Amino acid sequence: MADPLLQLSGVDKAFGGLQCIHSLDLDVNEGEIVSVIGPNGAGKTTLFNLVTGIYRPDSGDIRLDGESIVGLSPHKITNRGVARTFQTLRLFLNMSVKENVMAATYGGTRATLVESMLRLPRARREERASNVLAEEKLGFFGQRLMGYRWNQPAYSLSYANRRRLEIARATATQPRILLLDEPAAGMNPVETHEITELIGELRVKGGYTILVIEHDMHVVEGISDRVVALDHGEKIAEGTFEQVATSPRVVEAYLGTSATERQ
Repeated sequence: MADPLLQLSGVDKAFGGLQCIHSLDLDVNEGEIVSVIGPNGAGKTTLFNLVTGIYRPDSGDIRLDGESIVGLSPHKITNRGVARTFQTLRLFLNMSVKENVMAATYGGTRATLVESMLRLPRARREERASNVLAEEKLGFFGQRLMGYRWNQPAYSLSYANRRRLEIARATATQPRILLLDEPAAGMNPVETHEITELIGELRVKGGYTILVIEHDMHVVEGISDRVVALDHGEKIAEGTFEQVATSPRVVEAYLGTSATERQ
């Protein structure tokens, strides 16, 4: 059996006296969609920050395709194939839709500052390549982000399309695994259904492995191969959606009462 694409082993992270992640083991196999659920403060976003290098674990190891990424800077982890979106949108609102996606490609360019300023051949070639890649990634989202929208400022997009743009920008880094932080947050039922379908297409058509944080259980049920539940930084359940949703520890974490007391 192949090694997991992403593997966390015995990971701990504390801030002062607050233990945010405790002895966490988590595997994500290539081609999987794994959802992470849990109440507010469970450590879900801290998990993403650890994987992407924003935080360094106090102990334990994080491996991507068998190699440790602990201690690497965020941009080096991105270059190795990890991309993420954020719970709160982080777009360049005054830049155009296409420029937002092109911005994600510049970490892989080699032209120097002088070459870029003087518009020398290598800089022009790389800009053309970035332009083509941005159009390709935006094209994945169909009419939502196509055509005349390319040159519109990002602030002119609807909330749902801003979410799509942030995902498009993440895919422009050519990742192997996408970390989506509450992609359906703030959406109405129609938009939520569309984002659920989009996540499935990212796996099937885009070929991405996906680790997603989500509170909407309809989305989690619709997309997940496996579900991992966290509470106070600890993994309290793992399995299919049905197995996790009916786990007494998960019920207690969300409702603040044990299954026995509810009966």
